[in-house]
Amino acid sequence: MRELLHAADFLVRVRRKLRFGALSREPLLLLRFEWKGDSVECDWLMRSPDQWDKDLPSHLAKENQSLQALRDALGLREAIFESFPAVINAELRMFRSDGEHRLELVMTGKVNRFNDVFERVASVAMRAKLCGFHFNLNAGEMESLTAVSLSC
Repeated sequence: MRELLHAADFLVRVRRKLRFGALSREPLLLLRFEWKGDSVECDWLMRSPDQWDKDLPSHLAKENQSLQALRDALGLREAIFESFPAVINAELRMFRSDGEHRLELVMTGKVNRFNDVFERVASVAMRAKLCGFHFNLNAGEMESLTAVSLSC
């Protein structure tokens, strides 16, 4: 029964803390969540750019979307380790939907409870890298790691 409470706590945390982002009002959508004793696997969909960013230059809108994605990854990591005290490792993957209803892998992370987030590090991208996330940024835009043949 305690395990169900941990799962419910995680879902409440995600819904409360990550429902709306600081740079996007789009909700965070979990695609898959699997909990196996001391490890977790979680896939989610990168938030779409905020509608208010449509009038910004495209490079600024893409930078905002990438920054929101990095904050979401760090927030999910935090929610997992706060909700599941027995979990030591988490494998996280973030996908972006392309125009053809395919999912592109844009971020992966094999993080553990002991990868401390260094709050003194000013760069959100560097904090994510220090935690174990892997991604490519090009001029502030998240680049695809691979294209995956899954339907949205």
